[in-house]
Amino acid sequence: MYRNFFKRMIDVVLSLIGIVVLLPVFIVVALLIKIDSKGPVLFKQKRLGVNGVPFTIYKFRSMYIDSEKKGSGVYSGIDDPRVTKVGKFIRLTSIDELPQFFNILKGDMSIIGPRPALTYHPWPYEEYSDEQKKMFSVRPGVTGWAQIHGRKDVEWNKRIEMNVWYAEHISFWLDLNIFFKTIFKVITFKDNYNIRETAEKNESETVAKG
Repeated sequence: MYRNFFKRMIDVVLSLIGIVVLLPVFIVVALLIKIDSKGPVLFKQKRLGVNGVPFTIYKFRSMYIDSEKKGSGVYSGIDDPRVTKVGKFIRLTSIDELPQFFNILKGDMSIIGPRPALTYHPWPYEEYSDEQKKMFSVRPGVTGWAQIHGRKDVEWNKRIEMNVWYAEHISFWLDLNIFFKTIFKVITFKDNYNIRETAEKNESETVAKG
């Protein structure tokens, strides 16, 4: 019952409240992004959703335009020159994730769930094993089980294992636990950047898989 109805109801109510309460923040951040660098306020990207169906995720833009085409890799560290001045701040505070409230309203995402993977990284949906595909049985989330256990410091294979575990053990109390631990990580700025060793390990895992 919780998985199929109450979880969705909670998502809709909390995302609506979040959008209304944080509207001034949305406006200020949008203005700062436009003043700081050329390009759109929002960054849009295809991600894998429920059952591996792609959807468009929304974030506040934190990089200079066309940065992904400059060959610096998928992972972004704390000193990445592709990140704007405003981008560094909104990433550190996780403010860049706030537009995902609209993804939640659309039904693409949930507040709690596995972070949505890129359509091509670490590998295409078809290349996930049957066990790994279990993580796609639930809506991807703004935060999740892997995020409170290292977030961007967790290697991809371990991250997927945690996502599968969450999909198999989803409950209200588990989501509540993840929610409050995420708030703690956000206010303490913990695990908000990829560390170099993890980024390099994740890139090598992707190459090996391919």
